[in-house]
Amino acid sequence: MHPRVLEVTERLIARSRETRQRYLHMIRDAASDGPMRGKLQCANFAHGVAACGTEDKNSLRMMNAANVAIVSSYNDMLSAHQPYEHFPEQIKKALREIGSVGQFAGGVPAMCDGVTQGEPGMELSIASREVIAMATAVALSHNMFDAALMLGICDKIVPGLLMGSLRFGHLPTIFVPGGPMVSGISNKEKADVRQRYAEGKATREELLDSEMKSYHGPGTCTFYGTANTNQLLMEVMGLHLPGASFVNPYTPLRDALTREAAFQVTRLTKQSGDFIPLGEIVDERSLVNSIVALHATGGSTNHTLHMPAIAQCAGIQLTWQDMADLSEVVPTLSHVYPNGKADINHFQAAGGMSFLIRELLDAGLLHEDVNTVMGRGLRRYTQEPFLDDGKLVWRDGPINSLDENILRPIARPFSPEGGLRVMEGNLGRGVMKVSAVALEHQIVEAPAKVFEDQQDLADAFKAGELECDFVAVMRFQGPRSNGMPELHKMTPFLGVLQDRGFKVALITDGRMSGASGKIPAAIHVCPEAADGGPLALVREGDLVRVDGVKGTLQVLVEPAELAAREPAIGRLSHNVGTGRELFGFMRAAFSSAEKGASAFTSNLETLK
Repeated sequence: MHPRVLEVTERLIARSRETRQRYLHMIRDAASDGPMRGKLQCANFAHGVAACGTEDKNSLRMMNAANVAIVSSYNDMLSAHQPYEHFPEQIKKALREIGSVGQFAGGVPAMCDGVTQGEPGMELSIASREVIAMATAVALSHNMFDAALMLGICDKIVPGLLMGSLRFGHLPTIFVPGGPMVSGISNKEKADVRQRYAEGKATREELLDSEMKSYHGPGTCTFYGTANTNQLLMEVMGLHLPGASFVNPYTPLRDALTREAAFQVTRLTKQSGDFIPLGEIVDERSLVNSIVALHATGGSTNHTLHMPAIAQCAGIQLTWQDMADLSEVVPTLSHVYPNGKADINHFQAAGGMSFLIRELLDAGLLHEDVNTVMGRGLRRYTQEPFLDDGKLVWRDGPINSLDENILRPIARPFSPEGGLRVMEGNLGRGVMKVSAVALEHQIVEAPAKVFEDQQDLADAFKAGELECDFVAVMRFQGPRSNGMPELHKMTPFLGVLQDRGFKVALITDGRMSGASGKIPAAIHVCPEAADGGPLALVREGDLVRVDGVKGTLQVLVEPAELAAREPAIGRLSHNVGTGRELFGFMRAAFSSAEKGASAFTSNLETLK
């Protein structure tokens, strides 16, 4: 093992010892000697099976059958979730073939950051993760189940499902992906049209045509944003079947993997004798593996929020410093848009997960001796699935990358380090995704232009007020202020200005996510402005330095002058309308970005 990986893992184990032991005690105490439904009162059990068919009722009365909860984020408005319409029936049919039962335990909401981008609904995004976690807990609360299948794929859905299911960590659980849509126009072409539209050089009709050719069918978006990062991390953590992440929907192989997930989860139950519950899979080593894979692929910065929140739900105290220390030693092995021109289907074709995991294992950067839904050992995930005369089989994945412009071996990385930097200075702490930012753009020192709304920046651009070097300070965008929306509405304007030769950067207590582009952006800055953080002290024209090489974030103002300033007060009008007023209690409870921007953190910390 690489000494840095061991060091981070060992200190994570030491830091988490008390809370992890409490968590393990909780889930081991919850795991009964037999099926939980066997301990229900007769009336309770009758309620739980009343809607079942005769065959399923008879099976559930036999305690040697497994009852599998199906929790789904299906809706047919969002492309990534639309394929899940058909999964429950496939799963139920597969389970009946082996004498077990599947019950649709509950649905969770699934909102799309792409649809709500720049709209008021985006301010519900982080809150939706917490709602999904709670909805998952409600779905699993009936004590009817021996195992669970989680059907979710996109931005907040997978983290929410995992956070909720970890509180039922005594249940064997497999995550079942839906797969990416097939490739449309290139991501570069799409981005070029967006920039031309921002400059007034493309019509709305041209923009709409471009977007619809990019997002054109069922499945996840094909760029390497939060949705596809979710899938990659679930596989590296051993929560998917090997090679399941990036198989397109509505294909025979996708259907075969869904059926196999149903079969496999029953093999992990107490009835099978090979009991591996979720809480025994998600541990300190599997979390370190997920962060290594995040860095190696330049994955979504949203996971600097999600992974600490997920870890907390498993009794583990993961920090940004852990993530930063790993980033220093993990090389970048893939270039998928926005870090390159390729999409996730190209990544899959070049060697995909099996090649990536083999390279990281052989370099001692991943823990191999971990639990997975396939049993003990991550080496199983160097194989990939195929259909052989209609039968699902696994074979060893490619030893060599089929396209080193997309996926490279450890010996020839794109960069000797990962794509994530922790930023720190007198403006607070944040993160920057440097993997997509050219080295010559990673350091910007320029006067501040202060904004509190994306539209204000767009209006300033259109008025010609941004034709200069500047650092955009977009504040009052943190979790406690307005729910921490993504801020991609600014991306085309800042990209145009950079292309015109100006030095531009962004500092914000909001989010930019996995689609963070070529602009140096220090995001998730905390303490946030709404809590009186240093961003609230910045004034128009202050000289600000953003250094993505050294990881520093400074306003070049004398400390005494800065301390004497009164902090700005953000607007509160955006907290009303589009349902935002319903989430006021949750905004008040959110932790800092560094602790996962979670409403649950304080409650879980009381369990120490």
